[in-house]
Amino acid sequence: MSDSSRPTIDITLLERQYTIACPPEEEDKLERAARYLDRAMQGIHAQGKVMDRERIAIMAALNIANELLETQDHQRAGEQSLSELSERLDKALHHAPAKREGSSE
Repeated sequence: MSDSSRPTIDITLLERQYTIACPPEEEDKLERAARYLDRAMQGIHAQGKVMDRERIAIMAALNIANELLETQDHQRAGEQSLSELSERLDKALHHAPAKREGSSE
């Protein structure tokens, strides 16, 4: 498929429009990502310390990457905690006295 026939979508970042190649089934995800990135860039721009678009984009990318890494760390910690709880439950069930069939206990 040539570049001219690939489906595209227009996104806006810091009030500048960009045309991005994107399969139709991915448009919603790309639009959501673009809105998220635009909000991050707008926040940095609003602080007034950084004015260059490229620097704003780099700062936003670093902030978003940091958010992702923190989220992954929290997820791993949660998975580890769940795994430890599961092991404790397995041990407790393994060492629990077996209930005899037909008993009224």
